[in-house]
Amino acid sequence: MKSNRGGIDWWVRGAQVGRTVALALRVLAAPALAQDAPAPDASTVTLDGNKLVLPGPITFQTASATLSPESDAAIAAAAAWLQAKSFISTARVEGHGDADGDASQALSEARAMAVAKALVAKGVDCKRLLAVGFGGNKPVADNGTAEGKAQNRRVEIHNAAMRDRPIGGMPLDGGGRVAGNVCGG
Repeated sequence: MKSNRGGIDWWVRGAQVGRTVALALRVLAAPALAQDAPAPDASTVTLDGNKLVLPGPITFQTASATLSPESDAAIAAAAAWLQAKSFISTARVEGHGDADGDASQALSEARAMAVAKALVAKGVDCKRLLAVGFGGNKPVADNGTAEGKAQNRRVEIHNAAMRDRPIGGMPLDGGGRVAGNVCGG
């Protein structure tokens, strides 16, 4: 919604959070909109096997499951892609960590759930999402360096089932630990 106060154009954006009636609002001055990401577009997502390759990273605040604003474009693109591909009946949101033990496992699960809930907030049916944590079990880089650990701390989204049939004979959870029920209850 656009408003003009004191000769300055202001834009107000709202997003429904889950199934609640309350809205989270953010007010942006008009100059900030020039740098806004374009509308979500499923065509910005490609596949590497069954993994969605997103147009940007999914990042979090340090040592937490709070998504950073830089993740908005990637999450919006993933949501648009999933909405356009209704034949994908289950998408697995995988949280990965470094080799730092139990804390890494718990954080990977919490981050997977945070991304799944963000996708739900963008309109993806919660019943199509499975949030799974792998901790440090699937590294993509050397955990012996700070850079390697940073690369290993990631969230990936994978197609897990098509038309209610697991893809590639893999279990829906991909061998990770289910983080909980994305739909709540």
